[in-house]
Amino acid sequence: MQKSLSIDPEKCTGCLQCELACSYDNESVFNPSKSRIKVFKFEDEGRFVPYTCTQCDEAWCMKACPVDAIGIDAATGAKVVSEARCVGCKVCTIACPFGTVNYNSATGKVIKCDLCEGEPACASACPTDAITFVDADWTGLDKMRAWAGKTDAQQPQA
Repeated sequence: MQKSLSIDPEKCTGCLQCELACSYDNESVFNPSKSRIKVFKFEDEGRFVPYTCTQCDEAWCMKACPVDAIGIDAATGAKVVSEARCVGCKVCTIACPFGTVNYNSATGKVIKCDLCEGEPACASACPTDAITFVDADWTGLDKMRAWAGKTDAQQPQA
């Protein structure tokens, strides 16, 4: 059974523990700028939306890669970048409609969520269960999009 990250933005407090855990697990440093998951902040509204690679079925990043450096991990179903094959051309960063494939200037390669080989550090670190690793049929991509699309237009004008 495939599992995937489920993100419930209503539970996110903006603590950034997911970003810190991700950067430490992947880069051995506590540095949110090196994280493969990001928390988008709607500061005026006090809302936070974690986002990362959704491991798309069609995976435009994978199809766009001219050197076939992005493959599918058979165990997790994650679209994984082969650092050895990646030439750092960044075509996949342009192809991703969600902006979740990023360039790592230190290595000259791209990075994206690989589900931490089936044990996502972000989900383990989240204190409010805003990020969980669940059966793929229960993911919350639509919920994440709806939450990100909310505005404060319904609030009374001052």
